[in-house]
This record gives sequence, structure tokens and C-alpha cells, in this order.
Amino acid sequence: MPAPVPRQRAIPAVESGQAPAASTGGPSGDSGTGAPRKEDSAQNTSNNTATAHHTHLTLLLIEDDPGGSPIVPDLLDQAGKPIRVRTARNLTEAERLLTDDVHCILLDLALPAPGRAGEADDELAVLRHVLELAPRHAVLALTGSGDAERGAEAVRVGAQDYLFREELDGRLLGRAIQYAVERKRSESAERRLAEGRLRAQENRRLERGLLPTPLLEGSSLRFAARYRPGRSRALLGGDFYDVVRTPDGTVHAMIGDVCGHGPDEAALGVELRIAWRALTLAGLCGDQLLNTLQQVLEHERSDDEIFATLCTVDIAPDGRRAGLCLAGHPAPLIARPGRAPRLLPYDNNGPALGLLPGARWPRTQVELGAEWSLMLYTDGLIEGRVGEGGERLGQDGMVEMISRQLAAGLTGEDLLRAAVNEVRELNGGELTDDVAVLLLDRVP
Repeated sequence: MPAPVPRQRAIPAVESGQAPAASTGGPSGDSGTGAPRKEDSAQNTSNNTATAHHTHLTLLLIEDDPGGSPIVPDLLDQAGKPIRVRTARNLTEAERLLTDDVHCILLDLALPAPGRAGEADDELAVLRHVLELAPRHAVLALTGSGDAERGAEAVRVGAQDYLFREELDGRLLGRAIQYAVERKRSESAERRLAEGRLRAQENRRLERGLLPTPLLEGSSLRFAARYRPGRSRALLGGDFYDVVRTPDGTVHAMIGDVCGHGPDEAALGVELRIAWRALTLAGLCGDQLLNTLQQVLEHERSDDEIFATLCTVDIAPDGRRAGLCLAGHPAPLIARPGRAPRLLPYDNNGPALGLLPGARWPRTQVELGAEWSLMLYTDGLIEGRVGEGGERLGQDGMVEMISRQLAAGLTGEDLLRAAVNEVRELNGGELTDDVAVLLLDRVP
């Protein structure tokens, strides 16, 4: 704390109706009503974010004897600009004068606080009232030199600093106001950053929890998946997938894509995935399952134009054959030893969910063989651009790419990781669409 200053001067109350405004070196013509002038409001558009380099600072003094205040009239900030002063004799007047162009509050801790139950013995009740009234403003506590402990407690409660009434002069107060405003601004920024980090962590935990855990206990099939949302900093997009094994030994796999990339589409994708799992475990399959999912989508979507594509596969317990249903979705890719990878038949591809009321989705029986790899994917994998032109990878380019990677000995997670990375590289950067890829392998 600076040493006491021998010479002290008193300031008359300004901008409060108590006394004429004192000259502060700033523009003349301040009214005695306490309301901010039109030109002041134009210069100050946000609270606690302006600094002395850009605007005049405004101080709100709250004490019950402003005429006898030891504050000097010529308050200047570090840039030499005048600091405007308003005065309030109580919290009622303070609330009226606390407009957005006030940057700092100087509060006399000796001021009586409005009575509340349980506050009779609280020496800082008035400070708590001010902090509640002005949570975004910098606050300086004013106390006597013999009451340093009370001043320190005021800082612990929430004030930016405390000052001794007997040691105050214009230079000290001007510097204290500037520092308090900057400290409050820094504290607010740190708090917003911490809150943003906390929200991001909570969102990540939530999104991870919404990704599926395959139910394949008892199955000999190997499972791998890769997921990359198109939204920046998101973990979950409008693509969704799942795999479950029903009690009869059938393995059911699904992958889908809700049109759009926002959080609403991601939420709808999660709802459809959960509904698919519940319906599948309840014994529904094929056209009956997809018809029920369409009803879920129609009830849960936020807009009638939202639709979803879907691919479902039910693999027989012996693993040699499967039923395939496509609802406006690309056909899966199958790879078998000694044969070139190819797409499964998609002639019976039905419409996407949500487009045609009463639509039907035929179930196609396909032969898989004794050893195979089956890859389900969303269109984000095939719609990335190739090179600098407008050409897209497409299904033919994807089949050729997977063929090369299989020939190089890649399998499982390594294969999917390489596929997504190569698509991204061919695109010349991050993909704008969500990408989901699911791989099931049967090795005798």
C-alpha cells in the first residue's frame, strides 16, 4: 500500500444532484441528474471491456456523505484522460446510476446495507449487495487505515482491491481504478474461458457416451469402426451406426446418415440408432423395422424436409449369407480372398427414410461365403473431391482404393484408418461431410 499523502483535497458530489459538477478536464456540460450523457453512451458500448486507450472511464462512488469525500476532483487515467465520477448516497441511487458506461464502483464499506435476515452481524453486507447488483463491474472497497483486515476480507469476498480513506489522492485513485477495471476484465475472460472448457469437456463426454458399444458377445465376427464428424470441434455428427447380436445368433449391422451436419441432426441420428437397436433386439427386421424407424424420424425431426439414409445387414448365424436392406444408402463393399472387392447388389434400393409415406424396403438375400470382409460406410467417404478439380472419389474410386490397401496387407482398424486418411488427403484437407465406416470380418 502506498505511503499516506500529506495534502488531501475534498471533491464535491458530481452527477448526483448533490452539488454542481466539478471540472475534470473532460467535456463540459454534465447534468446533475446522474444519468449518462448521450455522448458518453455513444463512447461506451460494453461493460468492463473498454480500456483507457479507447474511452473515458466512469467511476460510481457509493457513500452516504459524498460532499465530504476525500477524493480529488482531477482524476486522470494512465493515458491522461479524465475519469468521470458519479455519486450515490445509497444502493437505491446506485442501482439507478449503474448504467453500462460505468466501469468501476468505489464503495464505502461503512455504508449501511439494506436489512436482510441473517445480515445483522455481517460487516461486508453492503459489499455483498453491490456484488450481487453489479456482478460484471470492477469494485474497489474504501475503508479506514485502521481496518486493513476488513479491506482484505472484502477482496476475498469479491472486490478487486481495497483503499484506505486517509491515504487517498487523485493519482492513487486513478491508478487503482485503471488496475481494477483491467483486473476485472482479466478475471471475466478467465472465467469465460474456464466455463467454455468445462462445457467442451462435458460435450465431449456426452458425445462419447452417445457413440455405440457393439453387442457382439458370442460372435466370431471381428468388428472395427471409424468415425469423423464434419462439424468443427464436434465428436458426433449426423452419421450413426450400430452392431448387435440377437439371441438366435444373427448379427445385425446398421449404418445411416441424417441430412445436415448440425447438433440437431446429430441428436436425431442418436435417436434413430437407439430405436434401431431396441427394435432389432425386439425381433423386428427388414421392411417392418425400417417402416417403424421412419415413424420415429417423422415424429422426432424438427423439419418435414429432414430425411435419413440407412443400410441394414442381418448376417445368418453360420456367417455365410445375409439379408440386405437399403433406404437411399450406398451399398456395402464385400472383399473375399482371391476375388476383387465389389459392391453388394443395390437394385432394390428403397427411398430414404422420411421421404415417402407408406414406402417399402425390399430385403435382398446375398451370399457371403466362408471368409469375407464387409464394409458399410456413409457417403462422406465417397463424396470427397479428388485433386483440384470438381471430380469426386465416388464408389468406383473407393473400391479401387480399398483394393490397393487390402493388397498392401491392411485389415481391421488399420484399413479403416488408412481409407479415411487417404480420402482426406485426396480432398486436399478436412472433409466437410461426416464420415462413418464400419467393418465386419469373418475368418474361419
